Amino acid sequence: MSHHFTDDAKSARLGRSPKVGVAGAVAIVATLDTKGTEASYLQSIVEGLGRTTVVIDVGTSKASSGKEATDGGRAVSPVELLNDIAQSARGTVDDLRQSGAISAIVGIAGGKGSAVFGEVVRDLPYGFPKLLVSSARPALLAELAVHNDIILYPTLVDLFGINAFTERVLDNAGRAVAAMQYEPARQRKRKKIVAITAFGVTTPAANQCLRRLGEAGLDAIVFPANGAGGRKMEQLIAAGEFDAVIDLTTTELADEIVGGTASAGPDRLKAATDRSIPQVVAPGAVDMVNFGPPSSVPDQFRGRQFYSHTRYTTLMRTTPSENASIGRLTAERLSRAEAPAIVLWPARGVSDYDRDGGVFRDCNADRAWLDAVKKNLPPKIAVRELNCHINDSEFAETAVTWILEQLAQEG
Repeated sequence: MSHHFTDDAKSARLGRSPKVGVAGAVAIVATLDTKGTEASYLQSIVEGLGRTTVVIDVGTSKASSGKEATDGGRAVSPVELLNDIAQSARGTVDDLRQSGAISAIVGIAGGKGSAVFGEVVRDLPYGFPKLLVSSARPALLAELAVHNDIILYPTLVDLFGINAFTERVLDNAGRAVAAMQYEPARQRKRKKIVAITAFGVTTPAANQCLRRLGEAGLDAIVFPANGAGGRKMEQLIAAGEFDAVIDLTTTELADEIVGGTASAGPDRLKAATDRSIPQVVAPGAVDMVNFGPPSSVPDQFRGRQFYSHTRYTTLMRTTPSENASIGRLTAERLSRAEAPAIVLWPARGVSDYDRDGGVFRDCNADRAWLDAVKKNLPPKIAVRELNCHINDSEFAETAVTWILEQLAQEG
């Protein structure tokens, strides 16, 4: 792996500060053995717009040829070699970012390079501009988006030099990243911050919580419970960004249990417990499992109850057995909590589709979740049953009031 430093970026890398008033450089990450022409073209666009650049080479002809390399006599597979390169580049990028040498980063890659880029930017702060120009398969790009706030620019054509199509892509990417610059969060009076989870079918509840918390002088950040959102929320809670959680929408556990497309992985519903912060947990949208278009639903679910949320999203109603499993998993993950925690149960429905007359209304299936939670949750964690729908104002009011009481006790 090699690095090319220019002007102020080089000075900062050597311990000297960039010129006052000059934005940090744009880091360009590419496999120069296969994407050197494209990297050079992008560099010329960015520098032509007044930004300096740092080119970081993550290429290796051995890895790209599929041949094994050696490390002290030990055979190293291409996967290991790429991982080693990614780890080294990540350290370099982090050093450059912390020194102020770079304030944006862009990758140019195919499949392997895109995977490497995802590792390279993994530790960069939320909001640090990360742009990836890639010809990789859409599924890989989607996986990268689950783990980080990367701005994805699919090329649709392959990257084989500069031509009438790749020129347009790189021109746009160069102009975009040249205009991007990371600035650390502005210093302001510290407020308590509460994380909230929401889905389209629990949006009214999230909005009401947001309003009430704002009236109480707290900040609130809402995460979409779509897999990527829950995963990112857990990461930020673990990093100490939040003082409390109103986990209205635990639907991602349904996808984890049943096999839908919106699972947030095995760490969902763990970080608040590990950080010992107050948390409200509710069964928002556990009545549904997410899939793509109808044609994407696995054959094993043939004959189940479905609803087309959009032409791209097919929802499947969970069964009593599945809801019992979701409730059991909820209780198991919550049971370790030492900080204050409470489960709120909306007896009249857990989503907009699960209300009287709704397409997913199934009291028995919903109740299976509650019974499993109560059976597996230790007595120290209360379960409060409310005779309302999750989107009724009573539910949001109860959740926020409880959180405010816990935060007030902390001072």
